[in-house]
Amino acid sequence: MKSKKSNISTLDQFKDKHYGKKGTAKRNKLDAGYEDFKVGALLYEARIEKGLTQEELAEKVGTTKSYISKIENNMKEARISTLQKIIELGLDGHLELSIKL
Repeated sequence: MKSKKSNISTLDQFKDKHYGKKGTAKRNKLDAGYEDFKVGALLYEARIEKGLTQEELAEKVGTTKSYISKIENNMKEARISTLQKIIELGLDGHLELSIKL
């Protein structure tokens, strides 16, 4: 029996093919955008897990529903100190950062 060639590729293979190898300008822009998106998605998931609306979270932190929405939807970048405040005061959590070289 002859096996068919697989059209499946990994995410990195896809990005290499369509955006270039790591370190190229187009790929760096893609990867940076993903990191911004990931922060908003993580914040959204944590807020939902805590059972809070955007308005309730904003009140706990002393900001606006609009600001929380903009972070969650990747329309606004938040400073690390602001994220820490949202996570610690608003979600009763702890922000952890890491650096990978």
